[in-house]
Amino acid sequence: MRTNKRFFYIVLLIFSSLATLPVWAHSPYCQCKLEGDFIVCQGGFSDGSGAEGIQLDVITYDEDIILSSTLDGQSSIRFPRPEGDFYILMDAGPGHIVEIDWPEIEGI
Repeated sequence: MRTNKRFFYIVLLIFSSLATLPVWAHSPYCQCKLEGDFIVCQGGFSDGSGAEGIQLDVITYDEDIILSSTLDGQSSIRFPRPEGDFYILMDAGPGHIVEIDWPEIEGI
């Protein structure tokens, strides 16, 4: 009987320590490239899930919003290349923000 109790406490200890392990969060990503006169951005998460409906803004360095939209059903967006300097902000919520400065866009 004493061995069963000891076994029970060991199993309980193991499972309670597993409950405190960190949960691996999925990180957002956004990749943008120049295609002709348009910029195409593709968003998603590191776990392979899509980012459809996630907010994406194109903003000047003076903080003027040039474009405010959401990623489509394929987690992408296409828009004309803005004049001047700008950055792209994908906001999937607290701790899930991606910023891309215009020089980081493939093809520019």
